[in-house]
Amino acid sequence: MDIKAKIDEVVKKVQGDPAIAKDFEKEPVKTVEGIIGVDLPDDVINNVVDGVKAKVSVDKASGIVDKIKGIL
Repeated sequence: MDIKAKIDEVVKKVQGDPAIAKDFEKEPVKTVEGIIGVDLPDDVINNVVDGVKAKVSVDKASGIVDKIKGIL
């Protein structure tokens, strides 16, 4: 299984759908398993969840920096 591809898939869905984003905030493991359609071992699913959280945080920070640059 390509973990990076799964992370990218989940990130797109989380960022593209506010309802999924809300579910991810409340129950990240359940949401990720629902998106990828597989019940993964805890160590694998936790890596995916951590990767999604990191990528979403970086993307949000990049968006904020871009807005600040636009103001200046």
